[in-house]
Amino acid sequence: MHGCTSSTAPLSQALGRLTLCGSMSRHPVTTGAAMHLAGYRALGLDFTYIPFAVTDVEGATRGMRALGIRGLGVSMPYKQAVIPLLDELDPVAERIGAVNTIVNDDGRLRGHNTDWIGAVRALEEVTQLRGARVLLLGAGGAARAVAFGLAERGAHVTVANRDLEKARQLAAAVGGAAAPLDDAAALAHDHGVLVNTTSLGMAEVDPRSPVPEEVLREGLLVMDIVYKPMITELVAAARRRGATAVHGGRMLLHQAAEQFRLYTGREPPLDAMDEALRAQLG
Repeated sequence: MHGCTSSTAPLSQALGRLTLCGSMSRHPVTTGAAMHLAGYRALGLDFTYIPFAVTDVEGATRGMRALGIRGLGVSMPYKQAVIPLLDELDPVAERIGAVNTIVNDDGRLRGHNTDWIGAVRALEEVTQLRGARVLLLGAGGAARAVAFGLAERGAHVTVANRDLEKARQLAAAVGGAAAPLDDAAALAHDHGVLVNTTSLGMAEVDPRSPVPEEVLREGLLVMDIVYKPMITELVAAARRRGATAVHGGRMLLHQAAEQFRLYTGREPPLDAMDEALRAQLG
């Protein structure tokens, strides 16, 4: 395996070696692998991708150096635990306080966060974020990445969460406002963008929408980061009410595309990766 050049298929081909990427998770899934492998095939890159089941994050990080693994995606609960094991952090990942991507450059491990990039690029496909008023539902790890991404793009963020103190802490970190989650329906009228980062909508958790359908309206942009199912009740309700709806698959695609860019140094083939993602999620 070759695990260290930042880029290129030609070098990999000249050496006759395969560049290994993957992910570390307690419970590996095939979604990320499907997107990355589709991208490698589309560009003819000698890369491959393996989702690793990891219980020892420190050992896995040492193994990444020892084996020359080029890049690893990082899932919860390791997004914070991995930070002290790295050599450096991307500045935004440092501010977020979570890493979902590690890049290995000649044994030097750098932590990145592509979750925020996935969220803002999914929204920027349909709107301009600078100056936008965004109502963010939730204050957990995913909400933190999205909130910092929105602030990075110049949006004004209101964080609504069941635990108001957590909402206040996140709002303070991004220069935003905080509110109880029960106030979200009333607040939706004063915001142009609504983003759900809570578990409401997940088929295996609670399929209900986090807000009543009647607060959704034409002119409102709604994004749900839940992607199982891809069309959540919130997304379906937004469409019925004439709002613009962005499903969670778009954030998932764009965060993987940024990982692809970091690992390969090449522009990701979004169409091929999106087709693989849709095949995975049905």
